[in-house]
Order: sequence, then structure tokens, then C-alpha cells
Amino acid sequence: MRKSILARLNNWIIFLLMTLVVVTIVIASTILINFLRKEEIKRVDILVSALKFQQEVTPSLEVQELILKIYSSNTTIPMVVLDREDRPMVHKNIPQEIENDPVLVTLLAKKMAKSYPPIEIKVPDGNNQFVYYDNSQILNNLRYSPYILGFFILCYFLFSFWFLRTIKKTDEGYLWAGLAKETAHQIGTPLSSMIGWMEIMKMDNPESEGIHEIERDIERLRTISERFSKIGSIPELNDLNFNETISENYDYLKTRISKKIDFSLHLPTYKILVPHNKILMSWVIENLVKNAVDAMKGEGVLHMYVFERNKNILIEVKDSGSGMTKQQARNAFKPGYSTKKRGWGLGLSLARRVIHEYHNGDIKISQTEVGKGTTFRITIKKA
Repeated sequence: MRKSILARLNNWIIFLLMTLVVVTIVIASTILINFLRKEEIKRVDILVSALKFQQEVTPSLEVQELILKIYSSNTTIPMVVLDREDRPMVHKNIPQEIENDPVLVTLLAKKMAKSYPPIEIKVPDGNNQFVYYDNSQILNNLRYSPYILGFFILCYFLFSFWFLRTIKKTDEGYLWAGLAKETAHQIGTPLSSMIGWMEIMKMDNPESEGIHEIERDIERLRTISERFSKIGSIPELNDLNFNETISENYDYLKTRISKKIDFSLHLPTYKILVPHNKILMSWVIENLVKNAVDAMKGEGVLHMYVFERNKNILIEVKDSGSGMTKQQARNAFKPGYSTKKRGWGLGLSLARRVIHEYHNGDIKISQTEVGKGTTFRITIKKA
């Protein structure tokens, strides 16, 4: 528990640090843009001061050259000078397509006034001039740079999260596959010995009912071993008669669960053909039924339904057990999660792997309520 809290705390610290980095970059970019905007305003003020000086006095040749250099140095900031009648007098760095249209130039100047108030230049003859200006195109583009940069950083973080999560899932997949194959190997050795002893016992008393029951359980152990051996490899989906697979599984489980459980199977009257692996599909159904039996503590109602919907075959296992909370339902298929004191939390995780990866289907908890039971639903495409 303490380790879990520390792990969550570390995740939050990393998230907050990443957020702090993004916010810092956005703030720094905003400060830089504001600085550049102020610098452009200063350049406009210098240019306007030069124009005012030119209008108020008759400058010498040297001063005129200096004023021309100041005016020519502006290669980015759009400017329009209008007289009192709103007639264009001078303009610079405006779109070429409107340069020769006085009406459009005037409209552009009025649009600039929404960003910055025009600067008035008083002229001795009373025909004062008004300098309109706006941000340079470079500065306008820079306004969006913090958001674009923040977006790319966010995408990077999301990609990193997805990548690390994918690696984790892959590692978990290899772990469960390796565990399953090792289990199959460990079961195989004593199973072979049991088969040999069974043959010897049959020679002494071939009609013994006990020997036949043990033989059935040995065959079941062989099936379980084969199930584990198929985890991690690509199984062949060469079985089609889905009714037969479900019926055989139901018949086997019905004789091995409590008589206090009303266990029933509802199958369509017609044959259902679904490409599947009989051994693995039986394992999934068995897992769901055993979970349901545990949830009912050996007493209750358990129904299994098989029906067709929108070119899919649905299998529902519905029990009247203890049900689940929302948190338990969210975690039910996670490897290692179990509500049982002695549970390993592998059954539903492996069942989901069998349905998702091997049968290209879906398995989920379609309904659950504490104290009223749970319904698991499997969805598989028809042939």
C-alpha cells in the first residue's frame, strides 16, 4: 500500500514538473513577444519623430539623408500616413495588391487603428497628418508560437506516455506467456506418469468406475496443459460448431459445481458457425463460470446465453452473486488484480487475451451491481 502511494506521488511530481516546463516556456515566449512589440513601437516613435522634424523645420541635406535612412530602415512594420481628409499620403510595407488603391489603403489604415491609436503629426499649414501602424508580420506570427510549441510538447508527452505504456504491456504479455508455457511444462511431467499408472490400473480392473472418473480428470488435466501451452503462440481457429463447444463446456461444468446453483444454458435452435479455438474458448467460459460460482459462494442462479446480434455472436454469463463496485469492474481484467484472498488475478486477464488477440473479439462486464450480481459479455464475429 505504501509503495502504491509513493508510486502515485512520483507520477504526480513528474506530471507537475512537465506542466511547469510547458507553462514556463509559454510565459517566456509571451514575455519575448511583448518585448519585441515594445521595440517595434519605439521604432515607430523614432520614425514619427523624424517625420515631425521634417515637417516643422527645413532640414539640411545631411539631416534629410538621416531621415531617409530612418524611413528606409523600416522593412517590416506596416505604416500608412493619412491627411485630415483620410487621403493616403505615404505608405510602407503593406500588401502590394492594394498599394495603388487609395480606398483600400485607407480601409487598411482604419483597421490598423484597432490595434494602435494613430500618431498625429502637426503641420504648419494646418493639414495635420496621421500615422497608422500595426505589428510586423513576423511579430503576428510569433503570437501563436507559444501555443504551437505547447501543442508539440503536449504531443511529445502523450507519445512518450503511449510508448512507455505499450512497452509495459508488451513486457506483461511476454511474462504471462512465459508463465503459461512453464506451467504447461511443469504439468506435463507428472501427467505423463499418471497416464502410465492409469494404464496399469486398468489392466487389473478395467471396469472400475473410479478408474474411469480418474481417467476423465486426467484427460481434463491434459486439456488444461494444452491450454497453457497455447498462450503466447498463435492458435489455429479451425473449430466452427460453436453450439457444440459451448454445450460440451456446459455439460462438464454442470457436474462439477454446487447442486445449490441453478445453472442453465440457453442456445439458439439453429447451428452457429464461428471460427474459434475450442480449447481456448472452453477455458474462457470456464473462467467466467468459476468466477460466478465464487461470487455466489456456491448458491444462487447462473444463466448462460448465446445469441446473435448484428452479425455477431454474443455469449453472456449472468450470476446472482455479490456484484462489483465501479472500481472493481474497471480493474477486473488487469493482470494481478483479484478480489479473492487467494486469487492470482490471472484468469480474467488471460481470458481477455484469448478473446481480444486470438479471436479478434471483445469481452467486458456489461452489467454489475453490488448485491445483485454481474453479467459478463463476449462478442465474436460470425463466420
